[in-house]
Amino acid sequence: MKNRYFFFCLIAIIASVSILFSACKKINEATELGGSLIPPVDGINTFDTSLNVQTFNDTFGLATDSQYLSKNEVHYLGKINNDPFFGKTDARIFLELKPPLYPYYFGNTKSDSLYIDSVVLVLSYLETYGDTNTVQTVNVYEMDQSNNFRSDSSYLIRKDNFTYTALLGTKTFAPKTLKDSVKAFRDTTTNQLRIKLPTSFGTRLLSYDSLKTSLNGAYANDSAFRSKFKGFALQSTNTGNAVMGFDLNGANTKLAIYYRYDKNLKRDTTVAYFPFTPTYCASANYVKRDYTGTPLLASVGGTTPDQIAYIQNSPGTFSIVKIPDLPTISNRLIHRAELVIEQLYDPSDTMFTVPDLLYLDASDPSITKNYKYRTIPYDLFFNSGGVLNLNTFGGFPTMSVDGSGNKIRIWKFNLTRYVQHILTGTQSLYDLRLFAPFSLNEQYGIPPGADISATVFVNPTTTKGRVRVGGGNHPNQRMRLRLVYSKL
Repeated sequence: MKNRYFFFCLIAIIASVSILFSACKKINEATELGGSLIPPVDGINTFDTSLNVQTFNDTFGLATDSQYLSKNEVHYLGKINNDPFFGKTDARIFLELKPPLYPYYFGNTKSDSLYIDSVVLVLSYLETYGDTNTVQTVNVYEMDQSNNFRSDSSYLIRKDNFTYTALLGTKTFAPKTLKDSVKAFRDTTTNQLRIKLPTSFGTRLLSYDSLKTSLNGAYANDSAFRSKFKGFALQSTNTGNAVMGFDLNGANTKLAIYYRYDKNLKRDTTVAYFPFTPTYCASANYVKRDYTGTPLLASVGGTTPDQIAYIQNSPGTFSIVKIPDLPTISNRLIHRAELVIEQLYDPSDTMFTVPDLLYLDASDPSITKNYKYRTIPYDLFFNSGGVLNLNTFGGFPTMSVDGSGNKIRIWKFNLTRYVQHILTGTQSLYDLRLFAPFSLNEQYGIPPGADISATVFVNPTTTKGRVRVGGGNHPNQRMRLRLVYSKL
């Protein structure tokens, strides 16, 4: 799969909220730049202080979520039923598997000598996010012919676009078993989800071959085949506590049709594969979040700043970060300004792990185009190779420990140039947005005004990854804007 870190990065965001000006103190927090690049704090020439921030939680709904998924990305399937902070997730996969070419023939023999043995839907397994031991059941349905399921279209990951009623097959398993070796006719490998479908379905596929001499034959061309079979819908039942990632372009993704045919007075066995071919096979991944009864949902919509910020990968959640006192500070030389964000440890983090990256961007009310958010001015930029500086910007965490000795991650977003421009009066103060997106579209320009609309890739996949971090008024691990500065 593509590594989105190095090939498609465009915006790092992390937001911290609200503000309180605290007294100056000696530096006691390490920086990522090294002591030689920041003057030592002596309380006379160089100072260290923190501003409080305010955080406000929210979720992405259909009106604010524009996350589409290409066929080359990881598709997730399964159900999370018991995340103590983020509730439930229901991930479903829709895909077409088609003959490798048209017109298509089985066994290069007469249709009346074909006999079905079995038919198996196979998906190329990559990973599990969540509980690998809890059993879940996956159902396979045939998509209704009324669906407008097209290979030249992409689909919103949060929108349920399709209908399906005809159950074709089912399988109950623990996700950890997907790594095991399988032994099948001409197919012995690992990392497969194999779901056996009824022989009547296989017989139906073989019977289409009888129409091969007709202009309306099912295997004459792609549109003819789609008129007979629209595709598969896969959905987990109410059991399970994990989502599983699959590679639709992997060699293990296929419809395996095992059949026999008469040849030279003998009955031979063979297998035909209908693969997933991106150029003319459609796919979609629907991911539904349900936050009912969670502390996350209880925190959404209030006017009081939140003590905890809840961040979940697309399609997920975000936190608005405000720094209201920053414009009240007199102009000074900023050596370092960083938004410091600390993970709040919970034992469930070992099962439901942290996103690879967090991201921070800014809400710009002056934007009149489609995207109301922009990259952080001056601090997030493309290098000569067209890659964003997500690493130096702060999207990648460092490891630390909390007051109880638990391992946690800390993010330090570098806002030095942005803050300096605010203090010199050449930059407006924006509300910031902290989240963990897969990708997004927003404005990019240095300085703001010389803008282009850009697609930014942050995390390598959708769906997996969530974290709780201290908000601006958390009692122990508060989010804050740290300043190292000299007076002018």
